[in-house]
Amino acid sequence: MLELSPRAVPSALLSYLSPLIALGVTVMLCAGLFTALGQDAARGLSLFFIEPFAGARALGELALKATPLLLIGVGLAISFRANVWNVGAEGQFILGAIGAAAVALAATEHTSRWVVVLILIAGALAGMAWSAVTAALADRFGASEILVSLMLVYVAEQLLGYLVFGPWRDPAGHNFPQTSTFADPARIPRLFAGSRANIGSALALGLAGLGWLFLQRSHAGHALSVGGASPPAARYAGYSARAALWTACLVSGGMAGLAGALEVAGPIGQLTPHVPTGYGFAGIIVAFVGRSSPLGVISASLLLSLFHIGGELAQSRMALPKSLTLVFQGLLLFCLLASDTLIHYRVRLRSSRAAAQPARRAHASAERAHRPDDDGAGGGS
Repeated sequence: MLELSPRAVPSALLSYLSPLIALGVTVMLCAGLFTALGQDAARGLSLFFIEPFAGARALGELALKATPLLLIGVGLAISFRANVWNVGAEGQFILGAIGAAAVALAATEHTSRWVVVLILIAGALAGMAWSAVTAALADRFGASEILVSLMLVYVAEQLLGYLVFGPWRDPAGHNFPQTSTFADPARIPRLFAGSRANIGSALALGLAGLGWLFLQRSHAGHALSVGGASPPAARYAGYSARAALWTACLVSGGMAGLAGALEVAGPIGQLTPHVPTGYGFAGIIVAFVGRSSPLGVISASLLLSLFHIGGELAQSRMALPKSLTLVFQGLLLFCLLASDTLIHYRVRLRSSRAAAQPARRAHASAERAHRPDDDGAGGGS
């Protein structure tokens, strides 16, 4: 049988290179997967790792996909540093899209371009409000933030469906479940002509830098990190676990809501049932691959956006299912967890007889401890 024993001093270099090791193993597994499907592995891998960089238009699409992943990943990185497991960023992303749409639908062609600022603020506030439900239940009743935030995703999806099928449905939309197209002033400005990349990419990079400064250079960020790494040390230092819970939930929820606002007012331009695209769940992988560091999340978001674009290209050019993107994401996370485990633990092969010996010795010791003493037993006769 296999047994894991902790290493005395894990290699610091290997811990730093663990995401790269995991990526290399993932690429090899994906090449084998393409071969098993009867496809050219070299061509398949080129669609995922080369084609997204081929030209200015492709780079714009890469930035467009990476923006929501970066925003969500930074928020979750801060949350995970505080040991607050907000896994419902998908629901907060949806609420951000709904909040942004509420403002965008009120805009007309004569509205000022500054309405974009209100749209982004509305999206962030809606995401924060949705994550505040998780924080309130965890704070007041001790509910698990994992279960609450995850269940709220399904509530958010139902709320989205009610709005686009009901009161917000476009009367001139031929009965399709979608809102009317947003007016031009309510659309997110693009960075370059001929590219769909918008100012959200620059905003996401700026917020990633602010997130790093918050964690590394602020007292509140230090309190979050200490509380996540060692709750007893945080209590001894006088840091508030309650403040850490609320800060982590509100920051991560606000970032996910902002990502939803940029998505619905950017490339989509209207609210539809297809707004949830899995960015919230992919952001969890982004945070893990980025080592819960806002700067590391930048590289991780680019990597996961390659998977998204590669999945679309594989669907159109190789007739493969788009769900291949989820397979790649799952393999990457699995390889990362396996790499971290092997770095921190040593795997040993032991026979079942040798593994059973400690249990036998413990059982024999327990029997001797409870067996009556011979002298004591005879003394009563």
